[in-house]
This record gives sequence, structure tokens and C-alpha cells, in this order.
Amino acid sequence: MTRYKDKMLAGELFAYDDTELTAERLAAALLMERYNATSVGAPGQRVSLLRDLLGSVGESIEVRSPFHCLYGRNIHLAEDVFVNYGGVFLDTACIEIGPRTLIGPYVQLLTATHPLEAELRRKGYEFGAAITIGSNVWIGGGAIVCPGVTIGDDAVVGAGSVVTKDVPAGVVVYGNPARVVRSLPSGEVRPTAPISGRSE
Repeated sequence: MTRYKDKMLAGELFAYDDTELTAERLAAALLMERYNATSVGAPGQRVSLLRDLLGSVGESIEVRSPFHCLYGRNIHLAEDVFVNYGGVFLDTACIEIGPRTLIGPYVQLLTATHPLEAELRRKGYEFGAAITIGSNVWIGGGAIVCPGVTIGDDAVVGAGSVVTKDVPAGVVVYGNPARVVRSLPSGEVRPTAPISGRSE
């Protein structure tokens, strides 16, 4: 393991063009190509490719194509996770998704970020901050989750939201930046009103 890979996994500045990291991104890209080209009529082959690509994969998961990531090995999906079409998981740092979580179409989980200092960016340095998503979370279509965010169990993220801060368990957040708009009573079966940016 190179020192830059160590730095990347520690959330420190690292050189994106490091030889080992470049090779790992290529290997992940080739596996993604195969996965995205594999028929939904071959579920066993698709799960096998996901297990080769990702860090860990629970039982009864579904990841719809197309799916995109950087390294793959830093992504961990628990059992019964569902990822809809067009997921973009930039896993410079770890992405952990808890059981029974639903990820809507075209959701972006972005752990990668860049230094504010222009000279460091010119030299190709970046870093990452882990994203952790709890169990039974629902993230609506087109939402963006930014580096370092934790989303608590049973939370709901409204479609199109940009999540820049941690989300407590059992709440609905919505907007850009996402804010808490309501709490969810324990045991609630379905929304009683559309999820919107307006508080009740």
C-alpha cells in the first residue's frame, strides 16, 4: 500500500494520480462496465460482480444500472439496501449504508473534496470525508449528500435536497441546504402529506 493510499483512507491530503490509486480506479471502472452491461436476467452474475467491486454486500440487495463509483472497495451495503438508477458514489472515503435503506434515482453520495488553496488543487491533491447512512433511511431522487455527513436511522431526505450537515434519526429533511422540516412519529406507515420544504 502506498503512502498516498494510507493518506486517502485516513482522510488526509493525497495525490490523485498516485500509481496504485490510479490502478485501483481503473480496475473498478472495468468492473462497473461489466456490471452495467450485465442483464437483469442474470441476477447471480450481477451480485457476484458487485461482491468483486464493493467492500461488502449484504443479502437481498439491489443496485440498478447504471451505477458509478471511484474505487468500490470503500463502499459497504448492508442487507436489503436498494439503490435506484444512476447512483453516483464517489468513495474516496468510506461510504456505509445500513440495512433496509432506499436510495432514489440519481442520488449522489460524494465523499471526495478538494483543498481551498488553489496551488494544492493545481498539484492534484484532494481528500475525503466518510458518509454514514443508518438503517431504514429513504433518500429521494436527485439528492446530494456531501462529504462527512451522517444520516441517522429512519430519516427521510426529500428529493433534490443537498445535505451538507448531519441528519438526526427519525426526521424529514428537505431543501438546499437541507433542513429538518418535521419529525417522524415512531411507527408511521406512510406520509400524511407530500414531503415539501414547508413546515406543517
